[in-house]
Amino acid sequence: MKESAILITYDRADDVKEALALCDTAGYQVIKIIRHKYLNKSKYGLGEGKVEELKEFVSSKKPDVIIFDEILKPSQNYNLASKLKTNILDREALILEIFEHNATSAESKLQIKMAELRYEMSRAKEKVRLAKMGEQPGFMGIGKFEVDVYTNDIKNRMTNIKSKLVKAGKQRALHRQGRDRVGFKIISLAGYTSAGKTTLFNTLTGETREENPKLFTTLSTTTRKIKITESDVLISDTVGFISNLPAYMIEAFKSTLEELTYTNAVILVIDISDPILELQKKFRSCMRVLEELGVDYNKIIFALNKSDLTSQDEILSKVDILGLKENKKWLYISAVTGKNLDQLKELLAVVLKNEPMIKEKNVIIKKEIEINYED
Repeated sequence: MKESAILITYDRADDVKEALALCDTAGYQVIKIIRHKYLNKSKYGLGEGKVEELKEFVSSKKPDVIIFDEILKPSQNYNLASKLKTNILDREALILEIFEHNATSAESKLQIKMAELRYEMSRAKEKVRLAKMGEQPGFMGIGKFEVDVYTNDIKNRMTNIKSKLVKAGKQRALHRQGRDRVGFKIISLAGYTSAGKTTLFNTLTGETREENPKLFTTLSTTTRKIKITESDVLISDTVGFISNLPAYMIEAFKSTLEELTYTNAVILVIDISDPILELQKKFRSCMRVLEELGVDYNKIIFALNKSDLTSQDEILSKVDILGLKENKKWLYISAVTGKNLDQLKELLAVVLKNEPMIKEKNVIIKKEIEINYED
């Protein structure tokens, strides 16, 4: 049975949708949503009037947890928990719960543990300060640790995990060198979580990896061999991106995500059926992460997935809004129906060979290749 939760989030439809998806993925049943324009008030995150209203609801419904769709300072977390007498999960803690639940490989488990320790370290000093004041409720108590002992313990554990991740990174580098020696080119799938990367991976490779509408079902990289115009290449599925993901979480997955920088082509999978504001937010998040990782923009192919769920006119309008109209490397596809996947392979062949392409109107042309945008 799912634990009950009150969700506090922003008063925007796309934020509410994503926050609900995170709660569902983490196994919480939301019994009430509180929408607010601002979630950055100094004492509670919320205004004191809202907190009083919330206290009455908590008293009658007794939820298992309150989920706050923003990053809380330890003092704000403490103030809310003390006032409401209920466990508080902020956005970071919620995502970490999901990561921990979905981690399957040894490396992804190490990455999650590293992210958890970074989360703990960022709050260590404030937790010690509260503890010394005698304010250490059970959910965030640290016993009799002094600040130096407490932080040193976290640092030692982080150092130990980091050394293991470095070894895993070296092993991955050896694998890359092996692939280079035999001449394999590499394609990586990237995109916002739930854009359909794993469905596309399965369709292209014949695999049966778990396809799930829930977030972050892929936390470790899987690589398979496929054929692109008579040549064998390797294709990898990677962890999905999400908005407002703290830098330390990206850093924790860097040993996995760095594969994107060594790839010959990146297929950025975009859910083109999303409402435009949600689409823009997700697109910006993806591009920001790819830029932070140092991925060469010229390697990116934009695969506008789920085209079967929207119209051609709407797709072309969204392409214009996203600023892709003049880009030579985009096309709309459907990983479910198989629409334009042969053309995607042709476009990949062009990118992998670094051959020039031109684009005229709504058709991508490369020698004899023509991708028709008519249904």
